[in-house]
Amino acid sequence: MSTEVYLLFENLLFFAIATSFFALVGWAWRHSKPFYLPEPLPEWFKIWFGTVQVVGLLLPIAALLWGIWQGYTSVLTILIPYLVMLGLQILSEIVTLKYFHTVVWVMVPYLYLPYRIWQLYEGMLLLSPTDDLLWIKNLLLVNIVLWTLNYALDLSQLPRLLRWESE
Repeated sequence: MSTEVYLLFENLLFFAIATSFFALVGWAWRHSKPFYLPEPLPEWFKIWFGTVQVVGLLLPIAALLWGIWQGYTSVLTILIPYLVMLGLQILSEIVTLKYFHTVVWVMVPYLYLPYRIWQLYEGMLLLSPTDDLLWIKNLLLVNIVLWTLNYALDLSQLPRLLRWESE
């Protein structure tokens, strides 16, 4: 089986499992109160969100375009699934928060972020050490750090998101 087919199968399987989980939990909690983000958002959130957009989205898009321009199919093999799954996470968040107003929204990054970190790690392994792609490996490593920090940040915000009282 080719790497591309394997990655397609792996990503489809993850998406099917994650979406099924969200649908099942959403159905189980269908009678809970509608969920809305706590307002106002912290001041630091804008800076962090901008950082995530630049490092986690815009730089990989630029690297993908560079890979297309230079003819590096390995870059496409790694970054297209990464960007598609990032888009599907954003879509899942929009659907659960804006359309269904369900607390299932809080769970979306807890499934997608570990998978994204796995995708980036797997991408680093797929790049040949002889390729002239050290900067792509560094970009993947920087994104692993970014998404790991984002995961920790998500965990630290759980009490606020779920409106747990602090004493």
